[in-house]
Amino acid sequence: MAIAPRPIRAFFAPVRSLFVGDASAGVLLILVAAAAMLLANSPMAHEYHQLFHGTLSLTPVAKLDTLHLWVNDGLMAIFFFVVGLEVKREWIEGQLSSAEQRRLPVLAAAAGMIVPALVYLFFVQGDAQQLTQGWAIPAATDIAFAMGVLGLLGNRVPGSLRLFLLTVAIVDDIGAVLIIAIAYTAGIKLGWLIAALVVVAVMLTLNRMRVKTVVPFLLLALVLWYFVLNSGVHATIAGVVAALTIPMRGKDDDTMLERLEHGLAPWSAYLIVPVFGFANAGVNLSGIGLEGVFAPLPLAIAAGLFLGKQTGIVLAIFIANLIGFAPRPHGASWPEIWGVSILCGIGFTMSLFIGELAFPGYRLLIDEAKIGILLGSVCSAVVGYAILRMTTAHPGDEPGSARSA
Repeated sequence: MAIAPRPIRAFFAPVRSLFVGDASAGVLLILVAAAAMLLANSPMAHEYHQLFHGTLSLTPVAKLDTLHLWVNDGLMAIFFFVVGLEVKREWIEGQLSSAEQRRLPVLAAAAGMIVPALVYLFFVQGDAQQLTQGWAIPAATDIAFAMGVLGLLGNRVPGSLRLFLLTVAIVDDIGAVLIIAIAYTAGIKLGWLIAALVVVAVMLTLNRMRVKTVVPFLLLALVLWYFVLNSGVHATIAGVVAALTIPMRGKDDDTMLERLEHGLAPWSAYLIVPVFGFANAGVNLSGIGLEGVFAPLPLAIAAGLFLGKQTGIVLAIFIANLIGFAPRPHGASWPEIWGVSILCGIGFTMSLFIGELAFPGYRLLIDEAKIGILLGSVCSAVVGYAILRMTTAHPGDEPGSARSA
């Protein structure tokens, strides 16, 4: 079979990358978000809205009376469960298992959450006090989306930077979960919360007793979710807490935690997150207009994601490397570090989720927040990709030229 000339292979390399490696889940999110936007601004806009926000005639949980609530409070609890499993595994035996390994990702993630929040608050100062509730929207990085864009570059990017982006995003998720639990929890019902704590205690006891069957843990996780849902704490926190009780001992190849993570991760990446994106990304622009697109809220979020993320992360890495606190990623140039830092400004999933929590009942603000998230995420994806494409000098299209990730 004839081999295509090098220029042709180079031209089609990004297209080929769409369907392999890290890129597929991120590309699926892009397609789902685009589909949601098209439907929300088409003659089917009413049907799209009714599908997710219309009251269900029958629901097994009274608090979840729309499909949108089932997606955000139900399905997303499974997503957070997978996040919790991943965090626990990385903390015990992965890239966050030692203080030395944790230094740079934790510092970069912290700066990458604080600076975007400050940028956001700067842009909304002088506006309605209510807008300050959205300070955490630009603080999170979407792992699937960011790794998807990085995947389009094949092996051009040093493996150390891929690992850095992944660990920063994981620490970012920890921060986002804490923010949701602390900043967006109100009206706690003590009885339900105590019941939830009892369930957690039982799950920890099963862990200590070395119970090897997964069924009791999953059943108790479901009970925990129901109790937390009624406690006033956001239901998805139950997913993270339940994940932290799942047993993982030593470095066996077949622990319960790893079986669950490997089994659920594809469902989370290719079903749950896309369904969430489809349910939440659609914004009807007809009632917003240009003044809504360039209103303080969407501009603040977009600036926080695009400007705040890269500024905070690059400064953190530069200072840590300068004072010897933690070296910069091995084999990575500063332009490459800059490009990956920009990709951290892709905040799709977590940002949409926090946006719904920040402005409950205010549809216009939620829609404006979605516009800002999409603007900031798209700018971060396009500019980050372009910079990495121009600055990485290690194309993976030729045999022997790939750099191992």
